[in-house]
Amino acid sequence: MKNSPSIDKVRNIGIAAHIDAGKTTLTERILFYTGALYKIGEVHDGAAHMDYMAEEQSHGITITSALTKATWNDCLIQIIDTPGHVDFTIEVERSMRVLDGCVIVLDGVRGVEPQTETVWRQRSKFNLPCLFFVNKIDRPGASFEHVLTTISKRLGARPLPVTVPLPEQNAVIHLIEGTLIRFSGQHGDQLETSPCDGALWASVADHRETLLMGIAETDDLFADQVLAGEEPAPEQIWAALRSATLRGEVCPCFGGSALRDLGIQPLIDGMTRLLPAPLERPAATAWLPDGSTTTIEMEDDQPLVALAFKVQMWDGRRHVFARIYRGTLKPGDQVRFSRADGSMVQEHVARIFDVDAARKTRIDIAHAGDIVLLAGLRHAATGDTLCHPDHPLLLERIDTREPVLSLAVEPASSSQEEKFLEVMGKLQEEDPTLQFGEDPDTGQNLLRGMGELHLQIIIERLQREYNLEVRTGKPAVALRETITRQQELTQLFQPPADPARKDSLKAQVTVLVKPLPRGTGLVRHCQPTVLPEGSQLTAQQQEALEQGIQFALGGGPLEGAPLQDLEVSITQVELFGAQSTPEALTSATARALRKALESAGPALLQPIMKVEVMVPEENLGTVLGDLQSRHALIQDTDRTIDQATIHCEAPLASLLGYTTELRSMTQGRGQFSTLFERFDID
Repeated sequence: MKNSPSIDKVRNIGIAAHIDAGKTTLTERILFYTGALYKIGEVHDGAAHMDYMAEEQSHGITITSALTKATWNDCLIQIIDTPGHVDFTIEVERSMRVLDGCVIVLDGVRGVEPQTETVWRQRSKFNLPCLFFVNKIDRPGASFEHVLTTISKRLGARPLPVTVPLPEQNAVIHLIEGTLIRFSGQHGDQLETSPCDGALWASVADHRETLLMGIAETDDLFADQVLAGEEPAPEQIWAALRSATLRGEVCPCFGGSALRDLGIQPLIDGMTRLLPAPLERPAATAWLPDGSTTTIEMEDDQPLVALAFKVQMWDGRRHVFARIYRGTLKPGDQVRFSRADGSMVQEHVARIFDVDAARKTRIDIAHAGDIVLLAGLRHAATGDTLCHPDHPLLLERIDTREPVLSLAVEPASSSQEEKFLEVMGKLQEEDPTLQFGEDPDTGQNLLRGMGELHLQIIIERLQREYNLEVRTGKPAVALRETITRQQELTQLFQPPADPARKDSLKAQVTVLVKPLPRGTGLVRHCQPTVLPEGSQLTAQQQEALEQGIQFALGGGPLEGAPLQDLEVSITQVELFGAQSTPEALTSATARALRKALESAGPALLQPIMKVEVMVPEENLGTVLGDLQSRHALIQDTDRTIDQATIHCEAPLASLLGYTTELRSMTQGRGQFSTLFERFDID
């Protein structure tokens, strides 16, 4: 039986960042200092507590979000450690959806990086209060001030320093408390706190002023006190800073080095003192069956509302991670949910677990505000709302992204075909960004994902977890199609008379297609003028027109790829009495639209990636030349003493296998990261 703390003592917090910024290393320290772990596991040794998958340990990165719990100052901190690699961004998206606050980790040398911007957008989407931790401050070239500047410049946030790191003294200056905190002992677990001396305090006077003036801009009473020359007490600063943080107006910043055990304990204090409890977040909005909305107050004594945010195969069995927004949940309870196709399903929860990374512990009840693991739900999927059978409603679903890379894959042995298809179904349930299906043109089974690493991990899991040997082709970029000019076309559908039919078919349809800006998607209009004048379409005829549009938009005229960024309008329909059957209207519409697309300058769209390349200064010219040969559009170049960072856009197809090429050009010292930007004409 789990003893739940008071809900005002709960903190649901995510830790997110660009790849290799130190998220998992930071989480390991948090668990160690809070007593949740007795031994620190290092990522580079493949021993991190939170990276429990074999693929995570072998690649040295986080692949799947992991949930764990820790206690600090009577607060229960439920932490989700998320991946930093762009290929696994769905893990960040669905974690942010169920959290109340987050800590974004930044590299002390690089500052804000491409995936940091993605994480920030995901955080902003759900208005999560946020702290920053400037990590790796002990590295050559690290600068706490520079990182704060990049936060303001690239994220548009207002960073306020709380602890200023002094790596050479293995200490931090706490700007709220006015103290110097030294870290000693084997793992930095022994703290020596003393008043900050005059010289040191003077050296951080600018940071202290930034902190106080930043808070003053959000709080008039605090501003009056500061402008009057009064020195606010630490508790006043904490209270005012917390209010501004919860409103999303400022982002407190802490500095240190997770690997060197520097500055972590003040950050944990900040997490409990500055980030919200579940009840301090705005109430969730849900939709009732009649289409009206209602707010979901986080109370135990109301009907159940929970969101399934992740499906995971655990010990070979299907489990569902869920956040409880209202009510309580016990083993054996019935839950009802609406599937993505609109059908309603009712199942019972067999068991409920508390989760700590790879370990799960059975509990007897889950309360509002909890994040738990559920067993027994065979059909619940990511984004489904679990509710009381007598009180159905819907929370906002979780957005997913379309894959950008595909790979032909098949089992090495035909005898494993059935098992292979079953396993692929399970993997798609776990990962909504993964798609698997047959290519209608080639008949091959295609695995579609977010990038090379994403697909590589799936293939490795097939072999390790399911003992399935597979054959794969070369990665191919997922294309889209669009049009480049406006085109109007009229099509008369009048097939030759068929002796087997008593009636003949005849209908005429005029369609107009227009190109739209990138990222707009597909826009359809089906409110045509009907001839002869005074005629009206029946419901069946209207549906037939829309079905004809659907048929024609099934694939583009060039390679059958999905269409996007165009507007389709049925402008005029001419009816010929009983001859204009729904079948005739569907055929006329589909043929008119296909011909219009073929004559509207069809074009292929490729995934365009935002790229950041970090190389030694002496290799900059070579790498720039190579990028330009790959049709990259160079946007900016930043230089430090011995390193250069190139910001550019490039087609994904030109970056396949780029890791090996870059290492060759830079003697293994170059690194790069990508972020999907848009589909566009190369």
